[in-house]
Amino acid sequence: MVAADHIQVSRQHGLFKHHGIDLGDGTVAHYLEGKEILRSTIEDFCCGQLINVVKHENADPKKITLHRAMSRIGEQSYNLLFNNCEHFANWCKIGVHRSVQIEEFLTKSSFSSLMIGQVFPAALLSGLNILIKEGLKDDQARMKAVKILERIKNLRKKLVIKLEQSIEKLDNWHTSSQQNSTDRQKKDLPKKLLLKGHNIADKLTILENLEHQISELIETSPINSVYDINK
Repeated sequence: MVAADHIQVSRQHGLFKHHGIDLGDGTVAHYLEGKEILRSTIEDFCCGQLINVVKHENADPKKITLHRAMSRIGEQSYNLLFNNCEHFANWCKIGVHRSVQIEEFLTKSSFSSLMIGQVFPAALLSGLNILIKEGLKDDQARMKAVKILERIKNLRKKLVIKLEQSIEKLDNWHTSSQQNSTDRQKKDLPKKLLLKGHNIADKLTILENLEHQISELIETSPINSVYDINK
């Protein structure tokens, strides 16, 4: 490793990667999750894990990378989707905020299951993907973010109604079960309703987290007063 290298280590038993910039003096600039950009010792950064160097074909000069890294020490604007440790490290190296981990998560993880289940429309997923890759770079991007947020809120409301309906059906089953029916289909009903309820609850959690992340991004943008995201 040398000064200005973009380095990464495994976290949570390999579930995700933590990124930083080697400052060349035994310290690393990195975004501690949920907190701030710190200047830590390499030992504290790696936590005993193997360090890998991330290569960039069009990396900016070392001086620029180091200046960028040092200029943001102490920043407290962490955002998992739009301003995490990988966004920071990539920006230091190439001047572009990007998180491959988040982009892959968007297409391969729970979000894709939402799309497949026709809960999260493909068009909305595409718009979110662009927002994650480009951020709020201008007024037009901010307007798109507000529209995406509104659609997510509407989806969440629909899911809440579905969850309430499932709960109501389950309550009705408990009431009718007092008749000790031997109908097998009726016996299987509570299990199906519970599974459906759990599935909806999981999707609600995803949407609520996503809604929070986008709201936070809009609220902390320079011209957030132009938009009312609480409508």
